[in-house]
Amino acid sequence: MNDQTHPYKPLGAVLRRLREKKQQSLAEVSGAVEIDIAALTDIEQGLLRPSEDILHLLISYFSIKEDEASKLWDLAGYLPKNVRPDMSSDDAMQPVLVMPMDVRVVYTDMAHVMVNNYGVVMNFMQSAGPSNKPMAVARIGMSREHAESVLTLLQKALQKDQPKLLPAPKPDTDQSPAS
Repeated sequence: MNDQTHPYKPLGAVLRRLREKKQQSLAEVSGAVEIDIAALTDIEQGLLRPSEDILHLLISYFSIKEDEASKLWDLAGYLPKNVRPDMSSDDAMQPVLVMPMDVRVVYTDMAHVMVNNYGVVMNFMQSAGPSNKPMAVARIGMSREHAESVLTLLQKALQKDQPKLLPAPKPDTDQSPAS
């Protein structure tokens, strides 16, 4: 195996050691960061560079400290997110996350729920296009405890919207037939 066919071999080796140190299988880690086992295998073998998002999820999942995370970013060929080239590490800026607010409501006709020891991931999907292939419109992850509280909240909310049913009328036995 030369470096041209496995350009990210050092990165993959570090990630594999972290997974093995945590005594996790490929399936467990790939499920936790929501990537295919084959993709994680390719990353660990150095064939594939993880996207910045996946690398961030792996760093978070393995609870990697900042200095080691910086080395992983370098091995992946990415600049650390909080360092500008013209600044020393002492002057590094803190990252700021700005998320635009989208108030539109997206309706779905399918949901896929994955549960493992680490939590719950729900993919809300909508049939789309000529092939009617499902497309994810929202993905939500949470702890098992939070999922249970969401379930309780949904059940209560759905019960409130149920119409109040009046009891069925009792048969009228006091009336005698008219003659």
